[in-house]
Amino acid sequence: MSKLYLVLWPSFWVAALAEFLFITIIDPKDLYLFGQPVHFSNLATNSFGFIAFWAICAASSYATLFFLRNDAVINRVATSNPPNNMSDSHTVQP
Repeated sequence: MSKLYLVLWPSFWVAALAEFLFITIIDPKDLYLFGQPVHFSNLATNSFGFIAFWAICAASSYATLFFLRNDAVINRVATSNPPNNMSDSHTVQP
């Protein structure tokens, strides 16, 4: 659960900053989606923008956390489930 906090909390703050910059620079009425003007309210457009920024920032934070794993963690995960040909069923019992 603490890894979830490590990903979501910083990404929330970065998304909030990105959304703040987005709404101060761009008016939602000037946006186009697939060549058509956006007909959503300003609140809906800004809310969708914040969720999109948060998802992108969370993906970036998770990727950083994923690539920071050390070799002990990676090898522990890889050896926790041995292949079927290495099972104990082939051992000779005295």
